[in-house]
Amino acid sequence: MQFNLYHFSEEPNITVFHPRVKANRQDMPPVVWAIDEEHSYSFYVPRNCPRIVYTRTDGLSEETVDKFFGCTSAVRIMTIETRWYSAISNTTLYRYTLPGESFKLFDETAGYYISEQKVTPIVITAMDHLLEKLLEINIEVRFTPSLHPLREAILNSQLEDFGIHRYEYAGR
Repeated sequence: MQFNLYHFSEEPNITVFHPRVKANRQDMPPVVWAIDEEHSYSFYVPRNCPRIVYTRTDGLSEETVDKFFGCTSAVRIMTIETRWYSAISNTTLYRYTLPGESFKLFDETAGYYISEQKVTPIVITAMDHLLEKLLEINIEVRFTPSLHPLREAILNSQLEDFGIHRYEYAGR
């Protein structure tokens, strides 16, 4: 089955993705990372932008829904530190469409795929107005001075479908 995956970068001219060892995955062999269409929105921000993304799923208690979704009908919420607003507003990202043949599923919940082969992109699409793109696909975007309280609350909750991205760049 043929399918496409994506890689996002602030670099506009990557012609080949070579497998590499990821800094926070030193235990893995060199790979090329990609994400599926369903989860690609979580990369509609600058690379090092710390963010927490979570999804409303079946089976959550009323207390959990009230705590994390409050009075919203949103299914997915992305929370970002306020200090990143300007960078998000002024960044152009490049979405590289990658052929899926050499990739294998790494994490179904996150939509991550890996390939141990070099990969040549088939399409490069410039993306700006990133916040608008998130809103167009019904992602609720929240801004907060600090991600720390939300991270602790999520880690101590029954939420299972969440991602904490680039937390090492979060403010104190």
